[in-house]
Amino acid sequence: MTLNTLIVDDEPLALGLLENYVERTPFLKLAGKFGSAVDALDALRKLPIDVAFLDIQMPQLSGLELSRLIDNERTRVIFTTAFEQYALEGFRVDALDYLLKPISYAEFLRAADKALAWHETIRKAEHQQIAEIGSMFVKSDYKLVQVELRNIQYIEGVKDYVRISLKEQDGSEHSILTQMSLKTIEEKLPPAKFQRVHRSFIVNVDQIKVIERNRIVFGKTYIPISDSYRETFAETLKKRSIV
Repeated sequence: MTLNTLIVDDEPLALGLLENYVERTPFLKLAGKFGSAVDALDALRKLPIDVAFLDIQMPQLSGLELSRLIDNERTRVIFTTAFEQYALEGFRVDALDYLLKPISYAEFLRAADKALAWHETIRKAEHQQIAEIGSMFVKSDYKLVQVELRNIQYIEGVKDYVRISLKEQDGSEHSILTQMSLKTIEEKLPPAKFQRVHRSFIVNVDQIKVIERNRIVFGKTYIPISDSYRETFAETLKKRSIV
């Protein structure tokens, strides 16, 4: 799992240090860095940010004030500051952690691990909920369409869209096009049933009937199994195989 990360600090040296720490951490991806909270606000409203490292004392808009404008259901906040007296106020706004400057990499990593654990817990809960309900809503042509998970054959990434191929219980087949990334929909689907087999394809393992020459066959559609996902997919097949 990778967390989209934002860092905000009006001190260039501190900003550079945090950037270095993010780049050293395998599960963090730098989505943006800003020298002011005002500049960061627009990015936080437009980009899917998982964790934000915010300096507290900044001109115009403080890190505390910025944190109150953030959707905490999506973005977890970790404060960074040189002033210990802000700690209590930081936790009052539901901050995940509070790092006192100068910040060592070990301290940074412990805080980042907390963010990772929080998002993994939320992700598992979402997977479980969708699996129990057995369906999910997707937006297509200005409508919300409910899709039964059991009817999904495969999902194909097409630039900024995904195409969901469905085979209904009466045998009819059709597809739904929705604007989102393959990664986004993959994160919502229960991993026990849906597996990435190619950078452009996710398959419903329960719907697979034939695998031929390293390709999954759905009617006249042949989905390649790429080298990157072959080993994981082979393990899935092994659990379901008697040969």
